[in-house]
Amino acid sequence: MGRRTGWAVGIGCYVLAVIVGMYVLADDVGLAVQIPLWVVHWALLVVGNWRLEARASGLYAALFIVAMSVMAVGVADLARDDLTLQQRGETVVATVVSERLDPAEGRKSRDSYYTLEHEDGTRVPGPEMRTTSDVYDVGQTVTVIEDPEADLRPQTPGQADATGEVLGAVGFALAAVGSVVWMALRGAVTERETGDAVGRARLRREQEEKLRGVLRAFPADRRGYIKVSPREYPALTHARAARIAWEEGLRAEAVGNRGAWRFSETVIEEVPHR
Repeated sequence: MGRRTGWAVGIGCYVLAVIVGMYVLADDVGLAVQIPLWVVHWALLVVGNWRLEARASGLYAALFIVAMSVMAVGVADLARDDLTLQQRGETVVATVVSERLDPAEGRKSRDSYYTLEHEDGTRVPGPEMRTTSDVYDVGQTVTVIEDPEADLRPQTPGQADATGEVLGAVGFALAAVGSVVWMALRGAVTERETGDAVGRARLRREQEEKLRGVLRAFPADRRGYIKVSPREYPALTHARAARIAWEEGLRAEAVGNRGAWRFSETVIEEVPHR
């Protein structure tokens, strides 16, 4: 259990490190690099899950962890723009001078884009302000945070609030790490069940050998029966005992046992042994 706990802690820290690392790389590398990195991450998680003795569900669990990690990085990247705009942006009052809508594409919602100007007629730096619905009209004034470096879109103070994105990224990251904990628990259950099965199989083999020894010694009573108590062979069924007796050249009696198993070369009614 201690070894598995160590592996679970290590894998959980690895998952968090990957999320942080991919977040840092998100702005510097494109999907052509990110996708292979995520695939390698998935493969390493599969190996890690096997270390946790969760082989049956390790593939799917690793895929879920990668999906949660991707979502955490994606949402955190959205939060990064909002946080950057809050840190270096300047709050200004601007006027909407033009508006356009995304082209209609089936059921997809149409975002609205607004060109903004300062009171002195200069354009607000950066790309057009974007909203998910038609909120403003041309000529309307709006308070926005603009990016002096013109890299980020201007946003209203409400839009630039990154609290939701930060909480979302943390939630996805916790879901990824929680999956590692779940896999460790699954591995512990699997190990316990495997150990129980191995123990039962060992006990059954031992009791079968014990019964064979008794039958080979042939300590028959005056009626020619070998009597044994089923309580001494809790891992064996009557049918299995009959099979062992048949392999030893005897038959199992099905009637008149009075709670005991009886074996002999000839019986009144034989217990099926197949």
